[in-house]
Amino acid sequence: MKNKFFQNLKKPYLIAEIGVNHECSIQKAKKMIKLAKRGGADAVKFQTYKAEKLASKVSPAYWSKDKEKTKSQFLLFKKFDKFGYDEYYKLYQFSKKLKIDFLSTPFDIESVNSLKKIVKFFKVASADINNYPLLKQIGKTGKPVLISTGASKINEIQKAVNILKRYGAIDISIMHCILNYPTKNQDANLGMIVDLKKIFKKQVIGYSDHTIPDKGMTSLKYAYFLGAEIFEKHFTFDKNKTGNDHYHSMDYKDVKIFKKFYKEFKIKFGISKKKPIKNELKSIKFARRSIYSFKKIFKGEKIKNHHIIAKRPGTGISPMMWNKVVGKIAKKDISEDKKIEWKYLK
Repeated sequence: MKNKFFQNLKKPYLIAEIGVNHECSIQKAKKMIKLAKRGGADAVKFQTYKAEKLASKVSPAYWSKDKEKTKSQFLLFKKFDKFGYDEYYKLYQFSKKLKIDFLSTPFDIESVNSLKKIVKFFKVASADINNYPLLKQIGKTGKPVLISTGASKINEIQKAVNILKRYGAIDISIMHCILNYPTKNQDANLGMIVDLKKIFKKQVIGYSDHTIPDKGMTSLKYAYFLGAEIFEKHFTFDKNKTGNDHYHSMDYKDVKIFKKFYKEFKIKFGISKKKPIKNELKSIKFARRSIYSFKKIFKGEKIKNHHIIAKRPGTGISPMMWNKVVGKIAKKDISEDKKIEWKYLK
């Protein structure tokens, strides 16, 4: 792909997925946008749908009912589908004012058409990786697309990428994801990031995280070490709230932890090309070794291995020249523990 939209994003790019944790309150949604910005997130993301277009009334739950008791997808989605274009436009304007990117995942064609003017790029949910009519409509917008890959096979991902490209998507980024809410640590399978990077060499690879956040935000950190560059995680204003996505969401403090980690890591990571840095030049001079006399060497004596030793500092003849020194004749007496110089030899 010629367009490098995702390659050019500031990395790591962290999306705070508010989803529908706003509970259909503009005030709560704005509060979470403020908190996401305060934490240092790069984008906020919502979910745009109408329950009638998303799930049948007999569609069963696929999430853990320990925290979210609702047994019907339709009933859960119906609770939080009150926002329309007007609300999302207000949230877009509010996000723009705070200088944080606004995103929302569309779950139907009408949502694609209403969002295309206000989102920087589109996000496709894992469950829609085989929803070809939706993918075609998103592709037609000509925008970049971020696609989650939970519960999908490589050939399904490739087909989805091909459809998006065929219909006009200008750049596509692929997100590792596990389609469980929440995802158990032993099911996170972050190693899949390595496989995605190997197979989809032209795409930026990211990670959409559904694990319950720990104090160190280790899932995101480990994903970063494995090569993920774009990150998405559900976001809440109160991690103690039960129901919906609150219980496996990060808050603004968690965002700060991850961003602080990256800043510290970036400082320590430095340059990637191996070479001595400026502050090592003194170390090269004084911590490396030179050839010294191990015992007194008399004038006219032929230098042998037992006459010399490699000792610090490295301001004289390098031990790499050892075999060039051995066999030379001393021009003068050389005292013990004397740095050997070429002018002493012939």
